[in-house]
Order: sequence, then structure tokens, then C-alpha cells
Amino acid sequence: MATLGIPQNTIAVLQKYHFNFQKKFGQNFLIDPHVLEKIVEAAGVTKDDFVLEIGPGIGTMTQYLCENAREVTAVEIDTNLIPILEDTLSAYDNVTVINQDILKLDIAKLAMERNGGKPIKVVANLPYYITTPIIMGLFESHVPIDSITVMVQKEVADRMQVGPGTKDYGALSLAVQFYAKPEIVANVPPNCFMPRPNVGSAVIRLTRHEEVPVQVDDEKLMFHIIRASFNQRRKTLANGLSNAPQVHLSKEEIQECIAELGEPLTIRGEALTLEQFAALSNIIGNRQKK
Repeated sequence: MATLGIPQNTIAVLQKYHFNFQKKFGQNFLIDPHVLEKIVEAAGVTKDDFVLEIGPGIGTMTQYLCENAREVTAVEIDTNLIPILEDTLSAYDNVTVINQDILKLDIAKLAMERNGGKPIKVVANLPYYITTPIIMGLFESHVPIDSITVMVQKEVADRMQVGPGTKDYGALSLAVQFYAKPEIVANVPPNCFMPRPNVGSAVIRLTRHEEVPVQVDDEKLMFHIIRASFNQRRKTLANGLSNAPQVHLSKEEIQECIAELGEPLTIRGEALTLEQFAALSNIIGNRQKK
């Protein structure tokens, strides 16, 4: 089977099946063998690994994963791509293609059946509009995951790894860093894709923490607080939280909680670290119990 990392082979497959790119699925297929090798290497895929690939497209990266992994399950939402995948992956007996929306798939069950419940590696080339729900869904569902290596829009990758006080810092940065250690492993220019996207991309590896880095009593409450703090960036933290439906305290009580944290009442959410959000969430949670 011809490797799809070579552009003319990708074009041949698309023409053979009269494939039309779907705007709604944000389809951009990778056509650069170096980048494909880099992703597989960054994900650390070995013959011991079960890999879940999200959005295989025409199977370009899937071929590389099949060569390197013990077993691959590729989840593709676009029904039109299923016959193409059957063709491009016909040489491999260690791959299963599932035609489904990844957000509706029971990944924990899949990990149990295919990998004995041991942590799986996730690899994906994600369209930007669905990046956050997919990554957060994977982490929040507490599926056993070793790492997630994803190709995303460059600015999203930047957002995942920055700290307080920067303009890109937000709920996504905190959520990713709560669950994993983010590391950008490659920047990928638009000419590595077909069709060419308008923006640069980056490959980022999120290595799951063995233990979460902060002590928090109520994870859900902390993330409600984080989201409320960044909902209106120009507002002070106290104002942001007094509008949050999950925080059942008066504005005065919220201000007392911030004072207990040891911060001025004028502070904005974007100045707080993950540790401070955890501490504040514990203070608010305790006060709500009273």
C-alpha cells in the first residue's frame, strides 16, 4: 500500500473516491512524512501499546501507528471516509475503525476490552473547534490515559502551556495543567496539510500526571470557579464569582474568601495560579458547607 504521507498518494486516493472535504468536520489531511514520524515518536508508541486515534481521515497517520503499535483503534465521524479507510488500511491486521463521534464513545470500556484497563495512548489531528471538548472529555471521564499527543492550532497549543498573567492563560491552560504536563514537540506550517489551513499548527504532548499536582476537595467546583473567573476577563475575581451560579455565597462572603486566600480584593482571575484556584475552591467549598 502506498504511504499517504506523500502528497500525490493522498491526491490519488481522494480522486479515486471522489472525496469532498467537509467544512463542518474541519478536515485538513497531513501530507508531510517528517511530521508524521515526529508525532509517532513524540507519542512514544511501541509494540506494547494500544493506541486510540481520533479522526484518522484517510488513514495517513493510522498507517504509521499500525507499523509501530500493537493495536490501533481509529474513531472517524465522517461516514464517507469509512470505505477509504478500509482500502488504505487493508494491509494491516492490527487496526479497527469505528464510525462514531468520539464524544459519544465509551472509551473506558474500549480500554478495558482492548488493553486490559491499562493506560492507553491517544493520538489525534484535531480540528480547532472541537479540540477543547475532546481533550477535556478524555481527562474528565477519568479514562486510563498515559498521554495524548495531538495536532492542534498553534494558538491553542500555546494556550495549553502558559502560566498566569499572560493573555493566552485561561480555563484551558489550567484544566490541561491540572491533568497533565503539556509540551509542544513540533510546530507545523500550513503547507504540511491538504487543504492548507489559514493558521499554523503545533503538535503538543500531554503526559498524564500520576497524581494531580494540587490538593482540591471538589474538582467540579474548582473548574466552575475557574470558568467563572475567566468568563469576563476585565472583571475582578470577586465580581466574576458573584455571577457564578455554582457559588452560593454573597459578594461579601466571596470577598472574605479571597482575603482568606491572602490576595487583594482587586485581583483578577488571570493572576491566580492553579494552586491558588485549588486553595480558593477549598475555602469556598468549606464555607458553603457551613
